[in-house]
Amino acid sequence: MVHLPIALQLFSVRDAMAADFAGTLKQVKAFGYDGVEFAGLHGLSVDEVKAALADAGLEAVSAHVALPELLADPAGTVAKYKAIGCKWITIPYLPDEYRAHSGNFYNFIEFVKVLGAEAKKQGLTLLYHNHDFEFVKIDGEYCLDVLYSSVAEDLLKTQLDTCWVNVGGENPVDYLKKYAGRAPLVHLKDFVGSKSENMYQLIGKDDKAQADTVKSEAFAFRPVGYGVQDIPAIVEAGEAAGAYWFIVEQDMPALDKTPMECAKMSVEYLKGLK
Repeated sequence: MVHLPIALQLFSVRDAMAADFAGTLKQVKAFGYDGVEFAGLHGLSVDEVKAALADAGLEAVSAHVALPELLADPAGTVAKYKAIGCKWITIPYLPDEYRAHSGNFYNFIEFVKVLGAEAKKQGLTLLYHNHDFEFVKIDGEYCLDVLYSSVAEDLLKTQLDTCWVNVGGENPVDYLKKYAGRAPLVHLKDFVGSKSENMYQLIGKDDKAQADTVKSEAFAFRPVGYGVQDIPAIVEAGEAAGAYWFIVEQDMPALDKTPMECAKMSVEYLKGLK
């Protein structure tokens, strides 16, 4: 049984959001979701977004905001999402120029400290959403762990994406235990296959998988509960780690279903856990 509220990362249904923002939010609520995590506002104003949320009866949990947007105007960007009602603001993706191979990873860490301080100043909390490429070692440790050991916990907490932890070669349950007390939002994402060159094309990125790519069954996303993840164990670990929300994310639809149908399947699976 899931004891925490469940949100949907709206990147999962981005085309529907672009076509009918308010109507899609109402459908998300009807499926059984309690809140949403934004991935862009589709040109709407803060007041328009707030009105659509209120009309749908959904809570604004968090927002994925690209690093360049955050760095361009830290105070203004944080203030915008605070006005919408978000309690967390999340760096969703590490650009290639800041990854371990670039030599600029520690510069990224300094940026995170600045952004985390601004979020804290305004009463929000900055999170970092991982993929698998943070599970490359720098100075003998995974980049992900270097990030969290280098930035004070009051300036940065985790948004562990349990799919990418698994693809990165680690057990999501173990990582939730490792960051207990620092993992307020947990991304529930399911998949089949394993690391392959098509992975980032599936999320709209041109990146290739790391050089150690294993040629095996092609990677593909699935609705939560329809892939290889041990979702009941992940849910239990997330709750034990002190999470406040679970967030469903499915970057691309599967099983001949639409993105909205996949979102419905995920929340129905989670609500049906015994």
